Amino acid sequence: MKELNKVLGVSGETLASNFLKKNGYKIIERNYKNKLGEIDIIASNKKTIVFVEVKARDTIVYGRPSEAVNFYKQNKIRKVAQQFLLENKLNDFPCRFDVIEIVGDKIIHIENAF
Repeated sequence: MKELNKVLGVSGETLASNFLKKNGYKIIERNYKNKLGEIDIIASNKKTIVFVEVKARDTIVYGRPSEAVNFYKQNKIRKVAQQFLLENKLNDFPCRFDVIEIVGDKIIHIENAF
């Protein structure tokens, strides 16, 4: 089951990256990691740095994928993003946090999710 989730996650991130590119985003990095955690996709849109959490599910039996991005997960992503901005001297750029949820073959892009 864990292996299946990993495959779904990687597949979801690829779908999300392609979706973002088709919509004018430039992918800066995928699976950015530091000691604080990981961000699935870092992209830019116009002059905004966009940190994207991707959640993919086969069904919504257990709820919408975006519901898994709870307060704890949001705080963790914020801290990882701050580190990325510092490392890359991008503190002066506006940024936002999006969630892309994928259920089956349907992609929903939630801008400014948190």
